[in-house]
Amino acid sequence: MRRRRLAATVAGVAALTLAGCSSAPTAPAPPSPTAVAPDPGLPARLTTTVSGDGAFARLERLQQIADANGGNRALGTPGYDASVDYVAQTLRDAGFTVDTPTFDVRAFSVQDQRLTVGGRTVESTVMSYSPATPGGGVTAPLHVVAQDATSGCEPEDFAGMPAGAIALVKRGTCPFGTKSQNAKKAGAAGLVVVNTEDARLDGTLGDSPDTVPTTGVTASAGADLATKDGTPVTLLLATTTKDTVSRNVIAQTTTGDPDRVVMAGAHLDSVPEGPGINDNGTGTASLLELATALGPTPPVANAVRFAWWGAEESGLVGSTRYVEGLSPTDAQKIALYVNLDMVGSPNAGYLVYDGDDSDKQGAGPGPEGSATVERVLLDQLSAEGVQGAGTDFDGRSDYGPFIAAGIPSGGLFTGAEERKSARQAQQWGGQADRPFDACYHQACDTTANVDRTALDRNVDALAGAVGRFALDLSGVPQRQS
Repeated sequence: MRRRRLAATVAGVAALTLAGCSSAPTAPAPPSPTAVAPDPGLPARLTTTVSGDGAFARLERLQQIADANGGNRALGTPGYDASVDYVAQTLRDAGFTVDTPTFDVRAFSVQDQRLTVGGRTVESTVMSYSPATPGGGVTAPLHVVAQDATSGCEPEDFAGMPAGAIALVKRGTCPFGTKSQNAKKAGAAGLVVVNTEDARLDGTLGDSPDTVPTTGVTASAGADLATKDGTPVTLLLATTTKDTVSRNVIAQTTTGDPDRVVMAGAHLDSVPEGPGINDNGTGTASLLELATALGPTPPVANAVRFAWWGAEESGLVGSTRYVEGLSPTDAQKIALYVNLDMVGSPNAGYLVYDGDDSDKQGAGPGPEGSATVERVLLDQLSAEGVQGAGTDFDGRSDYGPFIAAGIPSGGLFTGAEERKSARQAQQWGGQADRPFDACYHQACDTTANVDRTALDRNVDALAGAVGRFALDLSGVPQRQS
């Protein structure tokens, strides 16, 4: 999951998805409409019907799938295929017509990774789609590039670097793939990217050609490395990239206006390192809990479409391919998109994507109508007894392609590797200066890693918001194709 800037994400994913083309449809054929009278009591009934316990039972099933398939549900693995089959069959059992469109994607795996300085191992995380080093790794002097917001984004940033050095750059502004390409053009043998936070750096080079072996380190590790210009370091990356095929899962109600579709989605895949129960089993299970409660023929004014995305952890590939595959007319029919990604973090925050940019942090506002999505989600959290707060539309999850297509978007999020502030801990409880999810992208992201109160509140907030929009799209303008 996830990159810092929307522009970087969309650019990287657009390049990535050109790696292969699939002739399979990316959206189901529109269901035959069924006429029913909209029921104003639907949102309240949905919030009563869904439950955190119901969603947690689905999480237990995803944990079982991971346990039976090497401990994960990642792209290109039997665990992911079993996850698709589980979601699709659950929906079919509830009466939905289900589509599982395929798309081509590159699967990346890591066999070994090490970064050592003076015989001391520095904790690091290889960038997805990084090329491998030669066997045994490469040892070279460290070259510290200026540690500013555009570090490594321009070829001239590497001026004066000795050929064959391992470059150190700071995260920010441009895609990781661009930094790695510039390092290779300058003659570097490898690249180390420093995070802007004291947390592990999970990133991807996307489909950027001509890159060097690239890894990421925490802010504190990077600050230490920045004092060691010229010091010999050893980088070893044993990686493999192969072409494969993955699937999304799509289902839509047969009731409601098919020209005004309320869409909600969550990514279904985990990282290879663990079962992905908070990231993103919680989003998957919440969406499945709502879909089965709503059913295929609810009393709604607007059709509701559900999506479970593949290959999100490889660069938002499933959602990107889906949006890219929509005709202008079909894209215009999607009134809005609601994203669920990590809604049960153990040190939970209650975060809603900042559709109107009222927080003035990072990326700007979402497409017109996103402010309404934010407001409705905040209202629903308030109804559950918790005051939510905005979080930046930074492009780190599957709403990114929808925003890029001009579709109003929003979503719920309880935090990943970032640390909870003292103010947030006072507001929501939990531990200040600790990650929202200390097991983010790790083997310990199991059912034991879920805050069930946060899960329950977010399931209810999702149900209330989708129920509201299924009846009433006021505040969300109809777009022209």
